[in-house]
Amino acid sequence: MQDALVELIVQAILEAQSNTNKPAQVTPTQEHRAPQPAQVTSARIGVGCAGTRLRTDTYLQFRADHAAARDAVYNDVPAELLQQLNLPEFATQCQSRDEFLTRPDLGRVFSEQTGNAIAAHNASPCDVLVYAADGLSSKAIAANLENILPVITESLTQQGLSCGKPFFVKYGRVASMEQVAQLTGAKVVCVLIGERPGLGSAESMSAYMAYAPTPGMPEARRTVVSNIYSGGLNAVEAGAYVAEVLGRMHREKKSGVELNEG
Repeated sequence: MQDALVELIVQAILEAQSNTNKPAQVTPTQEHRAPQPAQVTSARIGVGCAGTRLRTDTYLQFRADHAAARDAVYNDVPAELLQQLNLPEFATQCQSRDEFLTRPDLGRVFSEQTGNAIAAHNASPCDVLVYAADGLSSKAIAANLENILPVITESLTQQGLSCGKPFFVKYGRVASMEQVAQLTGAKVVCVLIGERPGLGSAESMSAYMAYAPTPGMPEARRTVVSNIYSGGLNAVEAGAYVAEVLGRMHREKKSGVELNEG
């Protein structure tokens, strides 16, 4: 009888100790809960459904974003913007938007006549040349160029660097910078270009930079600052950072992976 009582007491003590070591079960309040994924990303997650299809508002927003992306690819940069920024327009060897999309190689090179015009526009070699190209999003240029270009040029001038005369390239690809460098003699070249639009944004622009770019050079020699738009990296802040990187390229005479390793 006494042994049974002792056994019960020991068992009760062990259960009490076991319960003490267990973490407390706390129900989180609304203030302490982690933010829902849909609140911290523009991705379409947790949108729900109505039967076997998307909700009507989700479907309509998808169609609107898809239309905006198509417009960004097929529309031209407003001529008024180029006039306002005093940017002459030069076209690559692409003759149309469809050819630009199907022949990326033609978006990297200029005709002899256009090349001569670009060379005449920047007759004197410079330290840094910054130009813009529509790429795959005219909306990106329309939304960001006016804010980013003056910041870059002013900052480069403050660093004591000579800047070439900017211009705009229609039907331009990133690699057009290689022929631009040859035509102008610029030591460092930067192209501000519209990126492929997504359903989250059609206004994202990137700045591709290289020290002494040459035709056919590996992509590892390029440095890029991407996601420049109102919902990502602000155009003004991006301009200051791009100018800083361009100045470093000029000082260290390298770009891309080599610049990062330094």
